[in-house]
Amino acid sequence: MTTPVIPKPRAEYQRHKTTKSNFELFAWLFMRISGVFLVILIFGHLIVNLWMGEGVQGLDFGFVGGKWANPFWQIWDLAMLWLAMIHGTNGMRTIINDYAEKPRTNVTLQIILYVASAIIVVLGTLVIFTFSPCPTGADPSLLPSFCQA
Repeated sequence: MTTPVIPKPRAEYQRHKTTKSNFELFAWLFMRISGVFLVILIFGHLIVNLWMGEGVQGLDFGFVGGKWANPFWQIWDLAMLWLAMIHGTNGMRTIINDYAEKPRTNVTLQIILYVASAIIVVLGTLVIFTFSPCPTGADPSLLPSFCQA
């Protein structure tokens, strides 16, 4: 049995330098990696808040105040906020690119998306780091028990 002879192509393959960036590749990778981290962060959040605690009945101002008194939980919730917002914004950006046919509509929707996402991330970050469960001058009977110390 003889092996078939494949004729040599007429022209050698020439690689063309692309001008595109790898942004879409990195966005795709980010969605997968951030999704894994979000699952870990969210299940950790749910286990600590609902399963190990008193359930939904135990979630109140004092619980959140006591939790955010620890820098570990501030960073945990901050990571969850930032990853969720960037993950969701990237997903919405993809949907806008897929369905907004007119360039002007596409740009307008993306600007609205980015502004709304930035506002939510900034406000959420401020709430996490400036939250004070023990405000000065408040009625002591209204404050959580850990503020009495």
